[in-house]
Amino acid sequence: MEIALNPRARFHDGTPITARDVAFTFNKFMTEGVPQFRLFYKGTTVKAIAPLTVRIDLGQPGKENMLSLLSLPVMPEAFWRQHKLSDPLSKPPLASGPYRISARRMGQYITYSRVADYWAADLPVNRGRWNFDTLRYDYYLDDNVAFEAFKAGAVDRREETVAKNWATRYVGRNFSRGYIIKDEHTNTSAQDTQWLAFNIQRPIFADRRVRQAITLAFDFEWMNKALFYSAYQRANSYFQNTEYAARSLPDAAELALLTPMKNELPRSSSAVYQPPVSRGDGFDRANLLKADALLNAAGWTVKNQRRVNAATGKPLRFELLLPAGGNDRWVLPFQHNLQRLGIVMDIRQVDNSQYSNRRRSRDYDMMPSLWRAMPWPGTDLQISWASDYIHSSYNAPGVQSPVVDKLIAQILQWQGNKQKLIPLGRALDRVLTWNNYMLPMWYMAQDRTAWWNKFSFPATRPIYSSGLDTWWYDVNKAATLPADRR
Repeated sequence: MEIALNPRARFHDGTPITARDVAFTFNKFMTEGVPQFRLFYKGTTVKAIAPLTVRIDLGQPGKENMLSLLSLPVMPEAFWRQHKLSDPLSKPPLASGPYRISARRMGQYITYSRVADYWAADLPVNRGRWNFDTLRYDYYLDDNVAFEAFKAGAVDRREETVAKNWATRYVGRNFSRGYIIKDEHTNTSAQDTQWLAFNIQRPIFADRRVRQAITLAFDFEWMNKALFYSAYQRANSYFQNTEYAARSLPDAAELALLTPMKNELPRSSSAVYQPPVSRGDGFDRANLLKADALLNAAGWTVKNQRRVNAATGKPLRFELLLPAGGNDRWVLPFQHNLQRLGIVMDIRQVDNSQYSNRRRSRDYDMMPSLWRAMPWPGTDLQISWASDYIHSSYNAPGVQSPVVDKLIAQILQWQGNKQKLIPLGRALDRVLTWNNYMLPMWYMAQDRTAWWNKFSFPATRPIYSSGLDTWWYDVNKAATLPADRR
């Protein structure tokens, strides 16, 4: 692809953006960026073939590869060729967007001011956007302090991720009088889903029956009701809320893909995957009995109230790795259910740095894994599931499967053909879920946001974002608020 740059494009200091800056930016990320960037764009080249013309040759086809690449910020070569991406900066880097950094204090806040002569302000894509003169983001070490700051009017807008907070704390005079709007917006797009990844490279999790049994001990229905105010839906697909989710029996096109591989698949993989469902009363006897049968069949028996390997006598014990400071009220009930099966799950919380390092080196038995939503099956599936990317930290379970590799290869081949992609996506979804590489937890079907009632926004909301860039300050609404909250 050859791309002509807009000749009006400028950095904030007024210097023009050139094709050399674009090529430099890509190469800078390839040499100094995160390893995943190099994996994703392996074989891709970006060259300046004229002062305002760039040529991009993708290492492998894929529309999301191109879309992702075109979303990269362009960095000025004149500045960054003398700095590394990892170098601390004494002043904000030069950029080219609608806002520039105007004030900051490390670990406390950052303020963006609108660029008065923004070069792209009149482009059709930007009409009606970037309406605030100033945007300030405050940082809080304690979320309780952040919430109190919001209620006091020191913060204008807040996104809430804790179900208990949403159900119990967004109350009082400011809410009842309409000074603060509490909004739940149902998502209609592909959904991020939360899972627990089994490290199947560890012998303890190599047998699918063990992974199935542990999944049976995860009582989502009780947790959702008792801990989360019924705020979550159960995850059951890696393409949640899209037409690529395998939520029905396979049709002829999907069977044509799966049948040649049937000897390498679980017998149940042609059915609709459904995570275990409990009565929600806190003691799920039926599912625990199923788990016990699976463990016995896999060679794990109970001796002196401990689950041990019948051949070696080694106990069934593993570690759940968690980042410190998370909302992990679900952990102890899960641990208790596993104890009923004679399984010992040790809980290990570490700081963010240790957590990242242990994830990258695959030094864990089990850990949470956030599966990012995909509108369609794309080339980024490789770094999450393909055998060639076994060392990628995105491949949290450590999957190496010829069946998965074959399906991903065909997905890459048919990126431009939706008729082919639908059965391929569903077949891959079916294979991944039925192999129990990860334990399905939940997802939020709604976005929960609250704001002081002094803003307006278009009636039609964006599908894939909050749409904050389309909001504006409404003087008429602000006039109804107490004077110190306007």
